[in-house]
Amino acid sequence: MLINVPAGQKCWSFLALSQGLVKSWEGSGRGDVSVPRARGSAYFGGSIRTPGGAGEKAGAAHPARPAGPIAVGTAAKRKWGFSAASLSGSVPPPARGGSCMDRRVLRGLLSLLPPPLHQVGPRMLNPESAPPSKRPRSRLMAPPRIGTHNGTFHCDEALACALLRLLPQYRDAEIVRTRDPKTLASCDIVVDVGGEYDPQRHRYDHHQRSFTETMNSLSPGKPWQTKLSSAGLIYLHFGHKLLAQLLGTNEEDSMVDTLYDKMYENFVEEVDAVDNGISQWEEGKPRYALTTTLSARVARLNPTWNQPDQDTEAGFKRAMDLVREEFLQRLDFYQHSWLPARTLVEEALAQRFQVDPSGEIIELAKGGCPWKEHLYQLESGLSPPATIIFVIYTDLAGQWRVQCVPKELHSFQSRLFSTTRPRMLFPQSEGWLK
Repeated sequence: MLINVPAGQKCWSFLALSQGLVKSWEGSGRGDVSVPRARGSAYFGGSIRTPGGAGEKAGAAHPARPAGPIAVGTAAKRKWGFSAASLSGSVPPPARGGSCMDRRVLRGLLSLLPPPLHQVGPRMLNPESAPPSKRPRSRLMAPPRIGTHNGTFHCDEALACALLRLLPQYRDAEIVRTRDPKTLASCDIVVDVGGEYDPQRHRYDHHQRSFTETMNSLSPGKPWQTKLSSAGLIYLHFGHKLLAQLLGTNEEDSMVDTLYDKMYENFVEEVDAVDNGISQWEEGKPRYALTTTLSARVARLNPTWNQPDQDTEAGFKRAMDLVREEFLQRLDFYQHSWLPARTLVEEALAQRFQVDPSGEIIELAKGGCPWKEHLYQLESGLSPPATIIFVIYTDLAGQWRVQCVPKELHSFQSRLFSTTRPRMLFPQSEGWLK
């Protein structure tokens, strides 16, 4: 670092001046003088170069007083010292061998600086004298806090917290697990505890007796009537924004709304139903037990009843990681596999009469895609109306495959045998059956 000091003048480091660590050096025209680094100043240190040679270190502490500017360092990282000769903003005459250009440059630099320090007042030199903020400084920089209950955890609040942390505003949020009302009141958002549902205040509990909300009741037009858990509430209020971010598009994109419905129906609704104790059947008992659901796997991350350590904090973090990974994997599948398959089914339906005059057979351009759900949704809008009976495609080995369309989406009964039409035969000469 070099400071250009005319011979016979003194200078101070502006940063050292502001910290009360002021020492002066006087230019003597005999070369460069090394400047020690002042404690607490990342900038102070280097050498002073006078026009005629070295500067002579005065060494004694100097009282803080205003001074004119002296450029320090490179143009990219310009810092300033102060000349003792410029106590009121005036520029000293150039030293012997100097020019009027020095004076004009310094005068121009003065106009860019704040008023001289003696006009500002001594309080500005002390950072502790700055007016206090409305909130403590540490609170201004503190991350948001997501509150939920402590103790045994469940899939719904683990998923709710994990979804919130996928959003930019909650990415670094602190998870506060407690049932203390005062602590929960200090949280920015509370899920699955607190006994209130108030989206204006970001309170999302579903345990209160008065709560009966469903996706259908809070979002008219949506068909699902399963009572929402904290996971469903967070998905309802933040889902479109979350999916738009994860998909790299905007909320108005039709793909967002399509995948929003798909993810709720095939991922979040199950969590809502299990947490609220809603049976999968309206009557009767199930023929077999489901023990590997996402909710069941989350439940097994809790300490067992006879473990010495009953701390649930580590298990809850693992639960959030588990549900976040499952959610992102499912969304990736729907975006890159399930949704492109819809395009193939649309194209196949548009060309069905080129495959067979009956219009009841469609040929998929690529085999192995998830076509059934798309077919049920799209064929209702066909003109003229038609019921597709067969789907044909080639497999990876290039062999033709024929699939009968099921009577219902999850049925094992074929449409072919539920109609009165005669059985259709495919000649082997066409290569369809091997």
